[in-house]
Amino acid sequence: MPQVLILLGDPQGGGGGFESLIFLALIFVIFYFFIIRPQSKKQKEIQNKVSEMKKGDKVVTSGGAIGIIASIEDDTVLVEVDKDVKVRFLKNSITDVNPQK
Repeated sequence: MPQVLILLGDPQGGGGGFESLIFLALIFVIFYFFIIRPQSKKQKEIQNKVSEMKKGDKVVTSGGAIGIIASIEDDTVLVEVDKDVKVRFLKNSITDVNPQK
């Protein structure tokens, strides 16, 4: 029965480190453009919306509460979630302003 010899990579054993480094750099670039960059852009948009929100704007919190802003203070907002029901939230818990829902 004949034996089959399969060689993987360079039979001399050199040059594989540089190719691996290029491959890792390529993976990082792909992650940056498809995951990291869009997420940071979205976060900046949310921060801009939160800094520009005003009384009467509709908001969604990170907990899923939807309501209308009754008043704004330094780092908190008072949100009316139902008739005569108001809840105070931190500004950084606001995830969307003026949702189209």
